[in-house]
Amino acid sequence: MASSKAIPPPSDFMRGLREYLSQPVTASFIAGGIAGAVSRTVVSPLERLKIIFQVQGPGNSSYRGVGPALVKMWREEGWRGYMRGNGTNCIRIVPYSAVQFSSYTIYKRLLLPEGGTDLGTLRRLCAGAMAGVTSVVATYPLDITRTRLSVQSASFSSKGVPHTKLPGMWATMKTMYRTEGGTISLYRGLGPTLAGVAPYVGINFATYEAMRKFMTPEGEANPTALGKLCAGAVSGAVAQSVTYPFDVLRRRFQVNTMNGLGYQYKSIWDAISIILRAEGIRGMYKGLLPNLLKVAPSIGSSFLSFEIARDLLVALDPKLNI
Repeated sequence: MASSKAIPPPSDFMRGLREYLSQPVTASFIAGGIAGAVSRTVVSPLERLKIIFQVQGPGNSSYRGVGPALVKMWREEGWRGYMRGNGTNCIRIVPYSAVQFSSYTIYKRLLLPEGGTDLGTLRRLCAGAMAGVTSVVATYPLDITRTRLSVQSASFSSKGVPHTKLPGMWATMKTMYRTEGGTISLYRGLGPTLAGVAPYVGINFATYEAMRKFMTPEGEANPTALGKLCAGAVSGAVAQSVTYPFDVLRRRFQVNTMNGLGYQYKSIWDAISIILRAEGIRGMYKGLLPNLLKVAPSIGSSFLSFEIARDLLVALDPKLNI
């Protein structure tokens, strides 16, 4: 009778690695990075179009309507136009999402009442807001670079169609640093960004967790994949609609020193007054339609891929496989 070979136990190194990867904070960090890259790539054409609409001043009318603007982008730049800046965005969004999800896990623990098992709505809002501020400050230079890359190849009527070879991510950052005031140039627009990101992320996480409970079937611990997608889409739409004017201000200040856009703002209040006077209240919501169109696939795929990746990592815990 042939003797069966026993499967050797995992090495101490592999066991330690699996224990490390299965820790809640580590799993959230890695899964958050994966979720960010997946969601941004899925909606890259709409994300770039939203930015172009946001920075298009009252003197520019080159891009009108979602459909015609996407056709124009394809005709002038091809498929690369749809992905313009997405590489930088993925490089940014991986650490951004990783820091956001992992810091949210940490802040939830810190704010959890002694002896409690769940956070109330206010504590969830606070944890989400702090996570949003943490992730924005950590990755802001990549965000402003992504905006510049999205705008510099757009053929605004006042700029014309660019014919020269466009710089990449590092060249853009170097040029900004060298010609626009050093380190401060890489953080231009951080004020309105932080003003909007705290309520955005707070509302997003709080709404998602409330919707997640609502979508969970009775007797089950978690919602279905479709339920997670719906919860993510609703939370994203609510949060982005409430805080959208801050996002417009953020993009305007990120390109405030670029030529040919038709505006130069001195402060946040100066920007608000000029936008309202020249473009009306609609100016504060430019790009909202493509933004809402991308909410469902972006936020939904983000939360879904996050939970799938996190669950796979948590399942690596050797204690669960004994």
